[in-house]
Amino acid sequence: MNNRTILLVEDNPDDEVLTRRVLKKSKIQNDVVVAHDGVEALDYLFGTGVHAGVERLPYMVLLDLKLPRIDGHEVLCRLRADHRTRLLPVVVFTSSNEEQDIYKSYSLGANSYICKPVDYNRFSEAVSQLGLYWLSLNTIPQGGAELG
Repeated sequence: MNNRTILLVEDNPDDEVLTRRVLKKSKIQNDVVVAHDGVEALDYLFGTGVHAGVERLPYMVLLDLKLPRIDGHEVLCRLRADHRTRLLPVVVFTSSNEEQDIYKSYSLGANSYICKPVDYNRFSEAVSQLGLYWLSLNTIPQGGAELG
Protein backbone atom coordinates (compact mmCIF):
# COMPACT_ATOMS: atom_id res chain seq x y z
CA MET A 1 0.00 0.00 0.00
CA ASN A 2 2.74 2.42 -0.91
CA ASN A 3 0.54 4.52 -3.17
CA ARG A 4 -2.00 6.93 -1.78
CA THR A 5 -4.82 6.04 -4.16
CA ILE A 6 -8.40 6.32 -2.98
CA LEU A 7 -10.83 3.70 -4.22
CA LEU A 8 -14.25 5.33 -4.42
CA VAL A 9 -16.97 2.70 -4.71
CA GLU A 10 -19.96 4.73 -5.85
CA ASP A 11 -22.76 4.04 -8.33
CA ASN A 12 -24.32 7.53 -8.27
CA PRO A 13 -22.63 9.69 -10.95
CA ASP A 14 -23.59 12.93 -9.18
CA ASP A 15 -22.03 11.80 -5.89
CA GLU A 16 -18.94 10.63 -7.77
CA VAL A 17 -18.46 14.00 -9.46
CA LEU A 18 -19.17 15.92 -6.28
CA THR A 19 -16.77 13.80 -4.20
CA ARG A 20 -13.98 14.22 -6.77
CA ARG A 21 -14.60 17.97 -6.97
CA VAL A 22 -14.52 18.45 -3.20
CA LEU A 23 -11.36 16.36 -2.79
CA LYS A 24 -9.64 18.45 -5.46
CA LYS A 25 -10.94 21.71 -3.98
CA SER A 26 -9.63 20.57 -0.56
CA LYS A 27 -6.18 20.18 -2.15
CA ILE A 28 -6.23 16.42 -1.74
CA GLN A 29 -4.05 15.37 -4.65
CA ASN A 30 -4.48 11.61 -4.30
CA ASP A 31 -5.48 9.63 -7.34
CA VAL A 32 -9.12 8.58 -7.17
CA VAL A 33 -10.15 5.35 -8.85
CA VAL A 34 -13.88 4.73 -9.14
CA ALA A 35 -15.66 1.39 -9.08
CA HIS A 36 -19.33 1.71 -9.96
CA ASP A 37 -20.49 -1.47 -8.24
CA GLY A 38 -19.27 -4.13 -5.84
CA VAL A 39 -18.02 -6.46 -8.56
CA GLU A 40 -15.82 -3.72 -10.06
CA ALA A 41 -14.45 -2.91 -6.60
CA LEU A 42 -13.54 -6.52 -5.84
CA ASP A 43 -12.04 -7.01 -9.32
CA TYR A 44 -9.87 -3.94 -8.81
CA LEU A 45 -8.72 -4.99 -5.34
CA PHE A 46 -8.07 -8.66 -6.04
CA GLY A 47 -6.89 -8.50 -9.64
CA THR A 48 -9.79 -10.41 -11.17
CA GLY A 49 -12.21 -9.79 -14.05
CA VAL A 50 -11.10 -6.87 -16.22
CA HIS A 51 -8.22 -6.31 -13.78
CA ALA A 52 -7.02 -9.94 -14.02
CA GLY A 53 -3.47 -10.41 -12.85
CA VAL A 54 -2.96 -6.95 -11.38
CA GLU A 55 -3.71 -6.51 -7.67
CA ARG A 56 -4.01 -2.90 -6.64
CA LEU A 57 -4.31 -1.98 -3.01
CA PRO A 58 -5.41 1.59 -2.47
CA TYR A 59 -4.54 3.59 0.60
CA MET A 60 -8.20 3.66 1.57
CA VAL A 61 -11.67 2.76 0.33
CA LEU A 62 -14.72 5.05 0.37
CA LEU A 63 -17.56 2.55 0.16
CA ASP A 64 -21.19 3.16 -0.64
CA LEU A 65 -23.57 0.48 0.64
CA LYS A 66 -26.40 0.53 -1.88
CA LEU A 67 -24.58 -0.83 -4.93
CA PRO A 68 -25.66 -2.93 -7.89
CA ARG A 69 -24.57 -6.57 -8.34
CA ILE A 70 -22.76 -6.89 -4.97
CA ASP A 71 -23.71 -4.51 -2.17
CA GLY A 72 -21.30 -2.63 0.06
CA HIS A 73 -21.75 -4.95 3.05
CA GLU A 74 -20.71 -7.96 0.97
CA VAL A 75 -17.71 -6.03 -0.40
CA LEU A 76 -16.69 -5.19 3.17
CA CYS A 77 -17.15 -8.79 4.27
CA ARG A 78 -14.90 -10.04 1.47
CA LEU A 79 -12.27 -7.40 2.19
CA ARG A 80 -12.06 -8.36 5.84
CA ALA A 81 -11.96 -12.09 5.05
CA ASP A 82 -8.83 -11.80 2.91
CA HIS A 83 -5.38 -11.37 4.48
CA ARG A 84 -4.34 -8.91 1.73
CA THR A 85 -7.10 -6.42 2.53
CA ARG A 86 -7.92 -7.16 6.16
CA LEU A 87 -6.28 -3.97 7.45
CA LEU A 88 -7.21 -1.71 4.53
CA PRO A 89 -8.98 1.40 5.86
CA VAL A 90 -12.61 1.34 4.76
CA VAL A 91 -14.89 4.32 5.30
CA VAL A 92 -18.53 3.59 4.60
CA PHE A 93 -19.79 6.74 2.86
CA THR A 94 -23.46 6.26 2.15
CA SER A 95 -26.84 7.93 2.16
CA SER A 96 -28.27 5.37 4.59
CA ASN A 97 -28.66 6.43 8.19
CA GLU A 98 -30.44 3.18 9.09
CA GLU A 99 -29.25 1.81 12.44
CA GLN A 100 -29.07 -1.71 11.01
CA ASP A 101 -26.71 -0.54 8.23
CA ILE A 102 -24.49 1.27 10.72
CA TYR A 103 -24.38 -1.70 13.07
CA LYS A 104 -23.74 -4.22 10.29
CA SER A 105 -20.98 -2.05 8.77
CA TYR A 106 -19.09 -1.84 12.04
CA SER A 107 -19.72 -5.54 12.74
CA LEU A 108 -18.11 -6.37 9.39
CA GLY A 109 -15.06 -4.24 10.14
CA ALA A 110 -15.70 -0.75 8.80
CA ASN A 111 -13.27 1.80 10.19
CA SER A 112 -15.77 4.63 9.97
CA TYR A 113 -19.36 5.30 8.90
CA ILE A 114 -20.40 8.61 7.41
CA CYS A 115 -23.90 9.40 6.26
CA LYS A 116 -23.70 11.62 3.15
CA PRO A 117 -25.28 14.97 3.83
CA VAL A 118 -27.83 16.08 1.24
CA ASP A 119 -26.88 19.76 1.50
CA TYR A 120 -23.96 20.70 -0.80
CA ASN A 121 -22.05 22.70 1.81
CA ARG A 122 -22.37 19.98 4.45
CA PHE A 123 -21.41 17.31 1.88
CA SER A 124 -18.33 19.35 0.95
CA GLU A 125 -17.34 19.78 4.57
CA ALA A 126 -17.77 16.06 5.29
CA VAL A 127 -15.60 15.02 2.33
CA SER A 128 -12.98 17.62 3.16
CA GLN A 129 -12.73 16.51 6.80
CA LEU A 130 -12.77 12.87 5.77
CA GLY A 131 -9.84 13.50 3.43
CA LEU A 132 -7.91 15.46 6.03
CA TYR A 133 -8.27 12.79 8.69
CA TRP A 134 -7.84 9.59 6.67
CA LEU A 135 -5.18 10.86 4.28
CA SER A 136 -3.20 13.26 6.45
CA LEU A 137 -3.66 12.44 10.13
CA ASN A 138 -4.40 8.71 10.25
CA THR A 139 -1.47 6.28 10.25
CA ILE A 140 -1.75 2.80 8.81
CA PRO A 141 0.76 -0.03 9.20
CA GLN A 142 3.52 -0.15 6.60
CA GLY A 143 3.04 -3.29 4.58
CA GLY A 144 -0.33 -3.61 6.29
CA ALA A 145 -1.58 -6.12 3.77
CA GLU A 146 1.11 -8.58 4.79
CA LEU A 147 0.45 -8.33 8.53
CA GLY A 148 -1.84 -10.75 10.33
